[in-house]
Amino acid sequence: MRSRLLILCPGQGGQDAQMFDLARGEPRAAALLDSLALPPLEQMFDNRGAQQLIVASTLATWEALRDKLPQPALVAGYSIGELAAYGVAGAFTPAQTLALAEARAGLMDACLAAQAEQALAALSGLPLRQAAALCAAHSCHVAIETGEDGCIAGGPAAGLAALEAQVVAAGGRCQRLPVAVASHTPYMAAAVAPFAELLRGADFAAMRAPVVAGISALAGSGKAQAVEHLSRQLAEKILWMGCMDACAEAGVTVALELGPGAALSRMLRARHPHIACRSVADFRSIAGVAGWIERECA
Repeated sequence: MRSRLLILCPGQGGQDAQMFDLARGEPRAAALLDSLALPPLEQMFDNRGAQQLIVASTLATWEALRDKLPQPALVAGYSIGELAAYGVAGAFTPAQTLALAEARAGLMDACLAAQAEQALAALSGLPLRQAAALCAAHSCHVAIETGEDGCIAGGPAAGLAALEAQVVAAGGRCQRLPVAVASHTPYMAAAVAPFAELLRGADFAAMRAPVVAGISALAGSGKAQAVEHLSRQLAEKILWMGCMDACAEAGVTVALELGPGAALSRMLRARHPHIACRSVADFRSIAGVAGWIERECA
């Protein structure tokens, strides 16, 4: 079967001070970064700074690579990565995507007024149904389904602390994430309508590849789906396990995570080991990335 390339766009968690280094080695990507009004790297773990910097890193890496790779069959993004995915697919310009990321983060931060001190944590080692029941008992929600026995949970920080204790007592594991909003849970509901309105008013170009929607695992290439799914995903659960399965079912044989980080490529390799999958974080140069893709897609 002919190779089919999947591009993966990450969410928060993998950002670091070197997130732009690979892209800056390519003149066109360096020029793109210089044209964008980016927050300082010191803000890379603040919600607003993180979302903008992650999107900028992803799009700059794509700018460095896009003429060196085959046309992607699909693009999939995790959390804020889904917005970046529409930038990779050509629906939004880099400047548009960055502005939307900043607005998205601001609307999410505003939800802290109704419920302060929110948090996210990665839970593992428990079946999803059991994890969801424990979440509900502490006013928390499953935010992202990452595997049969793994998920991201979000809610009030106090409730999440109690949840963590119960997860460990039940034989599971818990790791707090550097995110201060309960993304993809009902605590973000007030951000949905205003973000949808911003998306409806944004220019939207013809897409070069379909984007897999996080809340449905369905691929689409129109503005209506973008508006609906990018807004709804702020307050609804991301079915990332389903997204990985949908990409495999679509015949993807090679996948590249644009970074920063390598969490998505690790998850995809674990769930679908027949897909050749790496992150740009594994390479020392853009030429190395392009060479690996060329060999895998030959």
